[in-house]
Amino acid sequence: MEYSYKTKGTCSSRIDFELEDGIVKNVKYTGGCNGNLKAIAKLVEGMEAARVVALLRGNTCGFKPTSCGDQLAAALEEALAQA
Repeated sequence: MEYSYKTKGTCSSRIDFELEDGIVKNVKYTGGCNGNLKAIAKLVEGMEAARVVALLRGNTCGFKPTSCGDQLAAALEEALAQA
């Protein structure tokens, strides 16, 4: 299933991704640090969503209380709760 998540408190404004049987696929960020976000997307491709949440939840960026990785964790938690 395809999901779109509006981020909060980060340079990226949206995260689009797919979940198939709890597996993360096709993560795409809108805005933000292009190279770093492409790397995150590649690293989490094919991983279990719960594992991605455990790895990225609570990660911060500079003095911000969140990060693009933390926002992906929030998006995945929301999607898992809807499933």
